[in-house]
Amino acid sequence: MRLATLLFLLALTALPARAQTDRAGEFDYYLLSLSWSSAWCTLTGDARDDPQCDAGRGHTFTVHGLWPQYETGYPADCRTTEPDPTRAQTAAMADIMGGAGLAFYEWKKHGRCSGLAAADYFATLRRAHAALTIPPVFARISHDLKIDAGVIEDAFLESNPRLAPNQITITCKSGLIQEVRLCLTRDLKPRTCGDDVIRDCTLQGAELTAVR
Repeated sequence: MRLATLLFLLALTALPARAQTDRAGEFDYYLLSLSWSSAWCTLTGDARDDPQCDAGRGHTFTVHGLWPQYETGYPADCRTTEPDPTRAQTAAMADIMGGAGLAFYEWKKHGRCSGLAAADYFATLRRAHAALTIPPVFARISHDLKIDAGVIEDAFLESNPRLAPNQITITCKSGLIQEVRLCLTRDLKPRTCGDDVIRDCTLQGAELTAVR
């Protein structure tokens, strides 16, 4: 009898898990992600011949997205009754996001999960960005540098005294400084990052590519 019970339980665990649907508006905090523009160009934008990567644009850290997060993991591609943004709405985000295409993609994958209307989501993203001071020293990066991620983090902490080290993380990709990520409450105040987010780049001497 015990063997039959064991076999039954094993059969149940072999069944595929029921798909979970992330619900718009159900999340714990936001993650504001800023990409080092020239690194994004090196990794992705140049192959697309993206205008963001043209010489003389002067982009430093551009907004990658404002992502709803769970304490562990995050929702994505949520269903919502809110209509998608208009072309004018996404084009209006290009000044801080580098382009309208990214704004629409971010809305589809992450913005819908906020539970907000598109206009309100983009306004929230702008408020989060406006509350942050990007250290002006980064605009003067005229040649590629080898630098530890901790130096990037320290610069942001110095320019944003309300931030604590456990509320910000720096990521690397393919040997390059990639992104600065900030953890914010739903009302956009700094908060401690989840354990799955607070994973600083440990590469010594990552490359900070020159501003284009």
